[in-house]
Amino acid sequence: MMSAEPLKIGSFEITSRLFVGTGKYATYELMREALAAAACQVVTVAVRRERMVDKTGRNILDFLDPAKYILLPNTAGCFNAEDAIRTAQLGRELLEGLGNAGASWVKLEVLGDRKTLLPDPVGTLEALKTLVADGFCVLCYTSDDPVMARRLKEAGAASVMPAGSPIGSGQGVLNPSNIRIILETLKEGDPNYPIIVDAGVGTPSDVTIAMELGADGVLLNTGIAGAADPVTMAHAMRLAVESGLLGRRAGRIPRKLYATASSPLAGVIGK
Repeated sequence: MMSAEPLKIGSFEITSRLFVGTGKYATYELMREALAAAACQVVTVAVRRERMVDKTGRNILDFLDPAKYILLPNTAGCFNAEDAIRTAQLGRELLEGLGNAGASWVKLEVLGDRKTLLPDPVGTLEALKTLVADGFCVLCYTSDDPVMARRLKEAGAASVMPAGSPIGSGQGVLNPSNIRIILETLKEGDPNYPIIVDAGVGTPSDVTIAMELGADGVLLNTGIAGAADPVTMAHAMRLAVESGLLGRRAGRIPRKLYATASSPLAGVIGK
């Protein structure tokens, strides 16, 4: 199972380092099965009404046990700061009504355009400052730009969430060097500051790489929901987070240009 050491984000303590989204599943029943297989504690929910109610009028919240999951409302689909702020406030009101522990936090997304779904850095920073002033614990989606990541932390983000690659692309961690720089920069003097790789991972190996780089967690949706067998993939992603975390803590061997024999060469039979 996941590390016994909790991940602290603001006032929250998370036991599972795999964060899972709730969109794109064929049915709510399948979503519920996949979330259980992932053994996640935090699930993200887009709070816009059209994403919470299916074609038959069923509400996604009826399939999420509030005693089992901390709901993380997100501002997915927002393309300016104003819409993101309004959506975050609606999410807070909704979860306060449900009595869920996640009412005071939000995953902030302000996107630049509908084709790339890349984050808008100006709109993101603007919305972040307003939400922090309004008392939110903000987990902030961003690109893998180290300078932007630093500015978001300085502006009060409880967690910076750099993208591995574009949302839903399944390309994995395209620029591990930038992720390393973000980790080094944001954790300098603050080693427990939480950094979660968000978006673009498609396979368990992508998740393991993110964790081996030093990420504190991984958030994904399409990699599970879009798989041929979402439930099995969810289980695989769960194990990948654990594997990457344990591998990082164990300490890998250094890379070398030439071979190093596993068995001693002394005492071998000569010609």
